[in-house]
Amino acid sequence: MENSAPQNENTESDNVPARKNPRLSVVATPIGNLADISERAKQTLAVADFIACEDTRTSGNLLRKFNISRPLLACHDHNESASANGIADKISAGAHVALVCDAGTPTLSDPGFRVVRECRRRGLDVEPIPGACALIAALSASGLPTNAFAYHGFLAPKTSARRKFLEENRDSKITLAVYESCHRIRAFAEEIAEILGGARIVCFAREMTKLHETILTGKISEILPQLVGKNLKGEFVVLIAPANFEL
Repeated sequence: MENSAPQNENTESDNVPARKNPRLSVVATPIGNLADISERAKQTLAVADFIACEDTRTSGNLLRKFNISRPLLACHDHNESASANGIADKISAGAHVALVCDAGTPTLSDPGFRVVRECRRRGLDVEPIPGACALIAALSASGLPTNAFAYHGFLAPKTSARRKFLEENRDSKITLAVYESCHRIRAFAEEIAEILGGARIVCFAREMTKLHETILTGKISEILPQLVGKNLKGEFVVLIAPANFEL
């Protein structure tokens, strides 16, 4: 694809090229399988004046696989508040900025919310370029109710916080969705069984779209033994079915 903007990667130009439609494009990228990137996402990344990314090395590697070279701007958890204004300034000056995270859809338990908020505050155009999302992928393949669900992101790492969450949602009438680290997944599974009961239906999904993709759906009493003694890696999507739901 032909690119009209400067090709120098990992640099920030003071001269922002004028565009007929300056905007922020929120671009979803693959969560594992590179074939999941959309043609629209590739086209958007190829013509953006700047790409704001969580990790310039990770995004740089991804872009090279698709032969895309654009100036990169760092936008991560530690600098997002400051970088949001700079990104919005560039768009206000006429630039098209694409926003990506390391994997999946920006702003969902990933940086990007503050950037989008600042652009909305200024009345700037924001467009979604949809694609891969571990949460939605897990829900679609789980067998749990999807007509209504509540996404809680990453729970606080403290045991007391997790237990409080489970106790408060013991009688939930909708599916609950959280992300959890592989380092705490066994403890969380044990807490689900103890507080919600061994018959509660759950889905544990990890390494979505990757070689070792695993999706376990069933009673927590049946899922828990499958987590013991395993070398578990990656982040988990944990779905908890509504109380009294049966497969």
